[in-house]
Amino acid sequence: MPTELVIFDCDGVLVDSETLSNRVLVQFVAEFGLALELEEAILLFKGCKMADCVNFIEQRLEQKLPPDFVTQLRVRTAEAFERELLSVEGIEASLDKINLPICVASSGPPEKIKLALRVTNLLPRFEGRIFSSYEIGSWKPAPDLFLYAAKNMGVQAAYCTVVEDSVLGVRAGVAAGMKVLGYTNPSEASLLEDCGARVFYSMYQLPSLL
Repeated sequence: MPTELVIFDCDGVLVDSETLSNRVLVQFVAEFGLALELEEAILLFKGCKMADCVNFIEQRLEQKLPPDFVTQLRVRTAEAFERELLSVEGIEASLDKINLPICVASSGPPEKIKLALRVTNLLPRFEGRIFSSYEIGSWKPAPDLFLYAAKNMGVQAAYCTVVEDSVLGVRAGVAAGMKVLGYTNPSEASLLEDCGARVFYSMYQLPSLL
């Protein structure tokens, strides 16, 4: 089927936030006595909803986190985004070449998505076409978010291409009946391929894959 809509994940696809977000998380949980390596955190939490991250941390700590943990984590993450967040290399050049409707569908809260896009100057490209799991109460790997985005954009699922970087996101796209492109590195390519994605390693390649 020809592509009529490109649906982008945000973290790790449009903005280079995975390392930054997880560094903030690792530093914060260390204050509670949990030692996590950055690489371990990235593998564990990529694409996961916040509630699952909190549950994992509490199980490792064998104690409950403070009620304001998530709020404080989001404040620290937002501050780090304002200081350091960059767009993924090649994404702006690729967006300039993609002559198709585009939107964002992310598991993050709407305010976090908009902050990330604003800081990296991508917000004008996606304003009014940003869809969050928090709007519908459903998270990847369920297909609901991508189907919700497609419906709002007026395009049937079979004509959508999803650009993802996580196993959960790829599974969601496949479950939605969409073509899925997996942005990754060679060492993790098989993880996304096994879930049904066509992998690629540079955002400069994206326009030629659509």
